[in-house]
Amino acid sequence: MMLFRGGCRGREPAIIKKQVLAFLSMRARGVQTESNTKRSPVCAYNEWDPLEEVIVGRPENAHVPPFTIEVKANTSQAQWPFYQQHGGKPFPVEHVAKAVKQIDEFCKILEHEGVTVRRPKILDHSKEFSTPDFTSTGMYAAMPRDVLLVVGEEIIEAPMCWRSRFFEYRAYRDLMKEYFHAGATWTVAPKPLMDDALYDQDYPINSAEDRQKLATEGKFVTTEDDICFDAADFMRCGTDLFAQRSQVTNYFGIEWMRRHLAPKGYRVHTLSFDDPNPMHIDGTFNVIGPGLVLSNPIRPCRQIDMFHKAGWQVVKPPTPLIPDDHPLWMTSKWLSMNVVMLDPKRVVVSKYEYTTQKMFEDLGIECILVDIMYAMSLGGGFHCWTTDVRRRGTLETYFDF
Repeated sequence: MMLFRGGCRGREPAIIKKQVLAFLSMRARGVQTESNTKRSPVCAYNEWDPLEEVIVGRPENAHVPPFTIEVKANTSQAQWPFYQQHGGKPFPVEHVAKAVKQIDEFCKILEHEGVTVRRPKILDHSKEFSTPDFTSTGMYAAMPRDVLLVVGEEIIEAPMCWRSRFFEYRAYRDLMKEYFHAGATWTVAPKPLMDDALYDQDYPINSAEDRQKLATEGKFVTTEDDICFDAADFMRCGTDLFAQRSQVTNYFGIEWMRRHLAPKGYRVHTLSFDDPNPMHIDGTFNVIGPGLVLSNPIRPCRQIDMFHKAGWQVVKPPTPLIPDDHPLWMTSKWLSMNVVMLDPKRVVVSKYEYTTQKMFEDLGIECILVDIMYAMSLGGGFHCWTTDVRRRGTLETYFDF
């Protein structure tokens, strides 16, 4: 299964002009190549190697995005009145204050477990801004997983498609400059114009049945007119990355990632799921260890056989225990499986998800219990609230297809 092992403390090979083709062939076959002498502060090849440094988002000043077509297509119909009433306004202040305390405590727990925690800058998301194509207010800097993807020594800024998130990258700019000056590769994917052509203005979303039918047919609110993807629609597994076409990630964006990463020896595969509202793969399909993946039982993966054939254990998490009356304005209860691995034998999981804890214990994984229930209301679990900057491990190949 493991065909390649390259030195990670994460070093990208030096390419000599006369050896380009040989170098690419060596990487494809899994041969270790010459390394840079300067260690990058950024290095992660998968979702489970021992975590050394992480960015944790900020709930401060979180604002409800304006209720535009791309937001409407990604939210439950039961939440539409909330967006119609509060779009462009702050999320409920008392709720956000509790989320701030919970995320601060989460950071302390990570630090206690030996992880260096970094935070984005607090910005004013209430300001209205304009481009030649649209006008909007901001949203937040709560979910770095959506914005940033680390692949090896490279950190990639994603070209997200929500207009309210157009300038969200600014909260992370100081961190990006710091990592770059310390030796990391910093790549900014082409940013979409977010003009009207990027969205199907007539996208029919009156029911879950409508959405399921459209998703099955490969139709989404985002078109292929311009590039877009959220980093959270990619799952890293050594030399293989798995992505989904979703309401926020189009094939244009997936193809850009495929071409961008291919010369470095990575392969990008597209997965699809029986999901009426696909947005971010980590609440549907979460790779938590070598040969081990969580697969949402109500959103089955259509390509799951490739994992079975590779000898992987596919685990279906239990039904979430989040109370029905707890507000989830931007997501579903399946944040219960949106966990972050500290290493192959330790996982951060909700203190209230007793059945999920039991699942991990049966797998021989220790649970670090944390309460971010109020923070979850803003649209993410532990995986969403974090971007792993550095994990201690090696680049390996787990699939021979």
